[in-house]
Amino acid sequence: MRILDLSVPIRSGMPVYPGDPEVTVRPALTLAADGVNVLHLDLGSQTGTHVDAPRHIDDTLPALDELPLDRFIGPGVVIDARAAGAGAAIGREFFEGRVAAGQVVLIVTGWSEHWGTPAYLNHPHLTVAAAEYLVAAGVRTVGIDALSVDPTPAEEIPVHRILCGAHAVIAENLTGLAAVLDAQTAGQRVEVSLFPLHLPGADGAPVRAVARTGV
Repeated sequence: MRILDLSVPIRSGMPVYPGDPEVTVRPALTLAADGVNVLHLDLGSQTGTHVDAPRHIDDTLPALDELPLDRFIGPGVVIDARAAGAGAAIGREFFEGRVAAGQVVLIVTGWSEHWGTPAYLNHPHLTVAAAEYLVAAGVRTVGIDALSVDPTPAEEIPVHRILCGAHAVIAENLTGLAAVLDAQTAGQRVEVSLFPLHLPGADGAPVRAVARTGV
């Protein structure tokens, strides 16, 4: 069994979605001055590798702590969408016959390689038809190694609205998915964990995303 970290590190000045709070990590207490080390964190709920709760796009939809915990863990299936390319749409054909209810669907675009560069904003994204197919198939957890499942920037976020409207959770800014795809291709089972911070009423939260392969 292997345990693979699928999360980007949280650091001062790290990339954020345009308009989101900037991230600062600094000492609050130090061993030398206070006898212990404690960090002070300034960050938004959508910082780094995170999950969106349905509340992210509609105040009437469930908040993070109102979702069942099985939204954040389950058998994974990895979809190879690396052929899509910059700014391209990932259609339902990538998912047809490959996903099922209860799975954590991980979409590999390869865009995590551009993390921290301007190219990261021009990522592939899902189509409305793809989102509708995932919901109809019973999928309620979708992750992608890009800034968003919709284009960036976007005046409208139809894919978020479809997935969140079905009470699904969306994990964004994943990394290292190629290794999970390799394990799946080798016939290994994959289990994914995306547990967020426990923030009552929240629209989302950072996660330590992890995949176990060979389980």
